Amino acid sequence: MTILEVENLEVSYSNHVALKNINFKIQEGEYVCLVGENGSGKSTLVKTIVGLLKPDEGKINLNISLDEVAYLSQTNLKDLNFPATSKEIIMSGVQKHKTLPFYTKNDKKAYEEVVKKLKIEELQNRRIGDLSGGQKQRVLIARALIRNPKLLILDEPTTGLDYNITRELYQILDNLNKEHKMTIIMATHDIDELNEVKPRIICLAREIKYDGNIEGWKGF
Repeated sequence: MTILEVENLEVSYSNHVALKNINFKIQEGEYVCLVGENGSGKSTLVKTIVGLLKPDEGKINLNISLDEVAYLSQTNLKDLNFPATSKEIIMSGVQKHKTLPFYTKNDKKAYEEVVKKLKIEELQNRRIGDLSGGQKQRVLIARALIRNPKLLILDEPTTGLDYNITRELYQILDNLNKEHKMTIIMATHDIDELNEVKPRIICLAREIKYDGNIEGWKGF
C-alpha cells in the first residue's frame, strides 16, 4: 500500500524557493531518511507533509488519516524546562479535549505499553525539566507513539544528543520499523549510524538528487 505520495511539489517562503519538482512515493512499512546539507529543504518537506506549510504547487496525497500520523519536530531540548511530569507530557499525546484532561481505559493502556516499550518507567513522575537530553527525547517519542501511529515523522531527532543516546534512539526506531511495521520518515545527518538499518535515502538540495538504498548513496 502506498501510504504517501508527493507529486510535483514546490514550496517557497520569503521569495525563496525551498523545494521544487519533488516527486516520490512511500510504501507502508518503509524506513526513509531525508538527507542533505543545511538549507536543502529537509525540514520544509517534513513540515509540508504534516500540514504546517502550504505548497505553492503540487500535491501531497496521504492515504491514511492524520490521526494515524505522529510528528516529532526539531526541538531545543534545553527549552523543555516547565513543571510538567513525563507522564503528563506523554498523555498529552492522546488529549482530545481543550479543557480538563480526560483519558479512556484504552488511553491508559496505551500509556503503559509505550512507557514499557521505551523503558522509561522510572521517568514517569519526574519533571521534564529535570531530565537529561536523551531522557527528554525518549519522553517526546513516547508522546508521539502513544496513539500507535501508522506513520512516524521525525525532524532531526538526535540534535543535541550524545553518541550513545543517539545509537539507543536509532535502535528504538529500528525496532518500531522491523517489529511493529511502522512507517518512518526521518530528516537526519546521521547516516553513518544507520548502516545496519539500511533505510531508503532521499537526498535533497531543493530538488531530489538521489532516491535509493543506502549502499547506492554511499557511492553517489
